[in-house]
Amino acid sequence: MINKKLTIRPEGHKDYKDIVSLILRSFREGTDYSDGTDIIALVEEIRDSKYYIPELSFVAESDNKIVGHFLFSKFPLSSTREGGHGDGGDSEIVMLAPVSVHADFFRQGIGSAMLRMGIEKVREAGFKGITVEGNYKFYNQVGFRTSSEYNIFPTGGYPMKEPRCMMCMETYKGSLDGIHGYVVYDMYFNA
Repeated sequence: MINKKLTIRPEGHKDYKDIVSLILRSFREGTDYSDGTDIIALVEEIRDSKYYIPELSFVAESDNKIVGHFLFSKFPLSSTREGGHGDGGDSEIVMLAPVSVHADFFRQGIGSAMLRMGIEKVREAGFKGITVEGNYKFYNQVGFRTSSEYNIFPTGGYPMKEPRCMMCMETYKGSLDGIHGYVVYDMYFNA
């Protein structure tokens, strides 16, 4: 169970070194597909892009130690499978990626607590939806559903083999009505 003193706040420059260490351990010990170096590269790429939203990039702290990190960034859908985001205009949805929990704190409810608060912040910021690619068994627990239910489709990689891994969430009922397209990560080299 999570520590009652869990604090979730926007990340700051002073947190970057701790975030790197956290991501490396989280992915090395928690996944079989990444040692975390590609995830760190993606975080840095997002921070340097026009899609970065500083107020929607968070750390979770317990007893003054960073135990979690996650961020939301603007994510324009592509109108074609081939990509290209010039036709998407300003993004009305955000991408949740990555989500990391310190390996010493796995399975203590930190990830769920972070996401519930983050989803509320995305709603307050006025975005209509959130996309995420990952373990559907985890993300379904906090309200994400297979993206194709919202006419948002994956274009490659693992979600094509297991479509439930590409998910979306409305920020309010009906908010994704009329929004459709393809999830193409061509704006990021490390995605």
